[in-house]
Amino acid sequence: MSSKHVKMNSAVAATLTVTALLAGCSGAVDTGTGSTNESEGGSTAVSLPESCSSDNPTIAVLLPNQTNPYYVSMKEGFETAAAENGFTAEVQIAGDDDAQQLAQAQAALQKSPCAIALNPVKSEPAAAIVREANDAGVPVFTVNVIVDEDALDAQNATIVQYLGADNHAGGADVATQVLEDMGTDAELNIGFVTEPDEVPVVIRDEGFTETISQNPNAEIVATVDGNVKATDSLEVTTDMLQGNPDMNVIFASTGPAAQGAKEAVEASGRDVKVYGFCAPSVTLTDNYPACVAQEPADYGKRVVEQIAAYVGGESVESEILRPLKMFVSGQTPGEGEVG
Repeated sequence: MSSKHVKMNSAVAATLTVTALLAGCSGAVDTGTGSTNESEGGSTAVSLPESCSSDNPTIAVLLPNQTNPYYVSMKEGFETAAAENGFTAEVQIAGDDDAQQLAQAQAALQKSPCAIALNPVKSEPAAAIVREANDAGVPVFTVNVIVDEDALDAQNATIVQYLGADNHAGGADVATQVLEDMGTDAELNIGFVTEPDEVPVVIRDEGFTETISQNPNAEIVATVDGNVKATDSLEVTTDMLQGNPDMNVIFASTGPAAQGAKEAVEASGRDVKVYGFCAPSVTLTDNYPACVAQEPADYGKRVVEQIAAYVGGESVESEILRPLKMFVSGQTPGEGEVG
């Protein structure tokens, strides 16, 4: 994924220009939204909410659910890292409901947090949350699910940073493993179990598609929406298998999709290989030969560390992409290593 998926706050860029002009001057400049954030040498990087200077300032953490083990691990990462870095993490769980997540964000902003850490339910609706935070002068750090760039533009909304997996590389790595396992000229009739409304999942699919095209006999014959839920993925994969008797490979681009697809293939009795992003704590087998895993607890930890650096006056990158771990047949992803 390229940095085009992250739109930076224009106010930050403008303030950095002022910083350059004021180099060597002492003191801080308040740009009007709260207390200032002083970088080394006394010049100002950005303005911060006044709450950032309080004891144990609050980070409002917005997560989609706690039914997916991915978000259970991420929640633990946020809470542990917040305590270690002098923050208080107030975690809100949206129940996979966009409107609920927006309402939770609005309620959190009423409490004047130092920052928002946002893992959107869906990419496009989340832009409204970012706009609300911008209006309140609260910096937004996004994790895992990317806020749709066009939606941000429409809202004239901006974030400080996105942190997540290198999703394009993850999809490409899985496709490379398929080619190694099955051959660069084998006939591959591939089905996708995906989620078209989440930008990172689309990026994974793109990485897989680009790499698998090295095999001229590989064809994507069907695509279904697993909705990032194992039960939904089981149902749609079952239908996809019934409609495609020649399908011999499935790419499942989320952990719940991999779990549901694997169960559907087992129930069908078909010899169909399931590759994808790792199902939680599921051992790889001949019919589930390879997967790549994220580390969501580590992502939560790193987001808190990035907020701490930002509050401390350091510049932070607009985008941080983390590598994924590959697991193959006979191996089992550890706790917290999930797709």
